Amino acid sequence: MKKYPLLVFDWDGTLVDSIERIVTSLQFASRHAADIIVDEQRARDVIGLGLAEAIAKLHPEMDEHEHRTELSNIADAYRQHYLHDNAVPAPLFDGVNELLDGLRADGYTLAVSTGKSRAGLQCSIDEHDMAKYFATTRCAGENRSKPHPEMLHEILQELNFSADQTLMIGDSEHDMKMANNANMPCIGVTHGVHDATTLKRYDPLICLDNITDLSDFLNHTQPYSIE
Repeated sequence: MKKYPLLVFDWDGTLVDSIERIVTSLQFASRHAADIIVDEQRARDVIGLGLAEAIAKLHPEMDEHEHRTELSNIADAYRQHYLHDNAVPAPLFDGVNELLDGLRADGYTLAVSTGKSRAGLQCSIDEHDMAKYFATTRCAGENRSKPHPEMLHEILQELNFSADQTLMIGDSEHDMKMANNANMPCIGVTHGVHDATTLKRYDPLICLDNITDLSDFLNHTQPYSIE
């Protein structure tokens, strides 16, 4: 009997090495649509939120009512740049296919909870031929943005699992907060947005240096500690 038969993955920075592409698109959109320069760390910190929430947090100087048009223009510029114009690659992290193949063969149910739009997620799933792995997916725009737990609640309801049967695996504090808000155990991955020090504030079971270490953790083949 598996302790955590349902595994819910974040997408960007967890399974897909897309942080640089997202950062450069956020920087381009802010510069192109609003003539605002955004530094890399500020852009990284909003990754994982829904696009509207990310842009609002990235530009607190813009009142959401008075500057609704400007914020919308930044979002439109981001979508165009990320989906069509940005030449920065967004490959899977090494070993992701093998990891997911093994987890599925071992009988785990896999799902995705992401701050990407449905169009963005589907584009990435199609690019990497990943649809076969996941029982269901949830996106920002269709659900409330992380850290609200709505996406996780819907996944649990659809797949008929409880929160304590599930692990949320992600690379950002937004993933960890969402899991906390759903009373769901979580695992941090440190090759994405936030480092182990940041992720540990939200009491993950462990912080992994590489997503491919997840199998060893689940199988208890190596001693792990978050200290």
